[in-house]
Amino acid sequence: MRRSDREICDFQEIVEIMKKCDVCRLALHEDEYPYILPLNFGMRITGENQIQLYFHGANSGTKYELIAKDNRVSFEMDISHCLITNEETGNCTMSYESVIGQGRIEIVPEEEKYDALCCLMEHYRAEDFPFNTKVIPQTTVMRLTVEHITAKRRKRR
Repeated sequence: MRRSDREICDFQEIVEIMKKCDVCRLALHEDEYPYILPLNFGMRITGENQIQLYFHGANSGTKYELIAKDNRVSFEMDISHCLITNEETGNCTMSYESVIGQGRIEIVPEEEKYDALCCLMEHYRAEDFPFNTKVIPQTTVMRLTVEHITAKRRKRR
């Protein structure tokens, strides 16, 4: 990381940033260019600092074709955006908190879908929402097991 003064190394701090995010951008391998899509997500911490992210979608689409070819993915999420200007110098920058990582994504088996969807609802603070379970067969759920993660922060001064 070029700006080590902005690096966040504490695992719990990184998790707290992720908890505040409402979109995770997922990058998949496509032939000529990366394929990026914004997704709602849920998160679980398992074992020793192991992060798993959950996503959902319809049962068909480009993302599933790409995952079947290569399940290595990258992801990004960010919050706390604020423009910082200095009228004297004419300079400007942004404050932010961001998380970037890589891992492997897989389709969640049918018997694990309900719990994974509950995890997604929990992330958006709606864990008690009685969602329609009849749509589960028409829903594909994915689990990303994070293998590497970094985070940065630039605070407003």
